[in-house]
Amino acid sequence: MKQLTVISGKGGTGKTTLTSSFAALAENATIADCDVDAANMHLLLQPEIIKTHDFTALPTAIIHPELCTGCGICVDHCRFGAIKEGFEIDPYICEGCGVCEYVCPADAVTMEYNKCGEAYESKTRFGPLVHAKLGIGEEAGGKLVTLVREIAEEVSTKNNCDTIIIDGPPGTGCSVIAALTGVDIALVVTEPTVAGIHDLKRVIEVAEHFDIPSLVCINKSDINDRKRREIEKFCTQKGIKIAGEIPYDTTPTEAMVKGKTIVEYTDNSFAKCVVEVWERVKEEM
Repeated sequence: MKQLTVISGKGGTGKTTLTSSFAALAENATIADCDVDAANMHLLLQPEIIKTHDFTALPTAIIHPELCTGCGICVDHCRFGAIKEGFEIDPYICEGCGVCEYVCPADAVTMEYNKCGEAYESKTRFGPLVHAKLGIGEEAGGKLVTLVREIAEEVSTKNNCDTIIIDGPPGTGCSVIAALTGVDIALVVTEPTVAGIHDLKRVIEVAEHFDIPSLVCINKSDINDRKRREIEKFCTQKGIKIAGEIPYDTTPTEAMVKGKTIVEYTDNSFAKCVVEVWERVKEEM
């Protein structure tokens, strides 16, 4: 089973737009939306949820008033200042470290896990989709990404899928690392801007650190020719292949309004560029 992760050093480069088209072009794939903080693949694929998984990651301390003696030892040891007057825990400040439970002489503190998100198994017109939603203000996005990938592998095995296409989160943080680790190849979508090039270099470093071979797709390639050449020079120096260059166009917006992927919406020259990128990615996988 091959796994592809589509990532970008910054948001707004067209990562999900490309990934959704790959989902339409792939013949036997499971799609995994690992951008759990701002998932939007479902907007284009209109999934039918068939199974929901609760996600719990970090515990929150609970002080039981019937056991608490008011000694204040927990307050002295809480480095996050999460214990309010009256020995109540502020769940939005508590980091779940468990120190208060450890030091409490009256055993009045317990650590309890709370639901902080959901992962979903769904079916779409292109095959299985595994996606998720992290609760507002919740942390541990990387762990939720890991859960999405684990479910995607199970779903792929069950449905005899030969490929997992992962829509990764932007940036270089824990969620990106969780979306990248162990995959066969990463497609980095960038754009010829100062921010695009800066963050391209950062995310390539992450992929290299985990020994993940990379390809680069330059989206909106015609908006700044000097910066486009700068990306090409960087890729040449790093020995990274460019999977394709896609010009700026209104087609993605038009397709999005219709609730369709680019390759469903049209077969114009822009869509053909997307198809060519997919063909090159398949060859490398």
